Amino acid sequence: MATKIRLQRNGRKGRAIFTIVVSDSRAKRDGRYIERIGQYNPNTNPATIDLAFDRALDWVLKGAEMSDTARAILSYKGVMMKKHLLGGVAKGALTNEQADAKFTTWLEGKENAIDNKKVSLASGKENNKAERLTAEAAYNAKRAAAIVVKNTPAPVVEEVVEEDVVDSPSNEEIDTIAAEEASEATAEVEIAEVAPEATIEATTEEATVDTAEESAEV
Repeated sequence: MATKIRLQRNGRKGRAIFTIVVSDSRAKRDGRYIERIGQYNPNTNPATIDLAFDRALDWVLKGAEMSDTARAILSYKGVMMKKHLLGGVAKGALTNEQADAKFTTWLEGKENAIDNKKVSLASGKENNKAERLTAEAAYNAKRAAAIVVKNTPAPVVEEVVEEDVVDSPSNEEIDTIAAEEASEATAEVEIAEVAPEATIEATTEEATVDTAEESAEV
């Protein structure tokens, strides 16, 4: 019986989780399986893989076929690397100790790469969060300013009534008025000086008339 390592789909729509199984190559994808050897969750970053390493390696050494996705998962977890090293031991190119040392070195490098990726993703997540908070604060400030402008009443413009401005006399008019007042004062002085003489003449004439009348009566 030909066996195949492949994935069975579980979970809900848009959030699929896959079970890694060993089944008959003639069976349906989601049909009956021989053994369940792990689970693959692509919804996390990086993806979460729970694999029974020894059981997966045993089936691979027995010649089980693999789907493309299953092969990538097993390679990621080091199953294919372990198979390669065991092949070198079988050929006499390596000892078991050397194969184990090489595999340990490879596994440590893989784990370091995964840890670095997790740190990078966490840092990027924090940066994205900070950028979102900054953008949100700027938007809130802009919105608050718009609300203040909207609720502020328009300023009342007072009408300025122009008052009638009395033009002040010019220097020429002032000089003319002063000259006229001076002429009137001079005329009054002249009249005052002439009046006594006229009074004397009138008195003399009255006295002469009175004398003539007295002579006539005598």
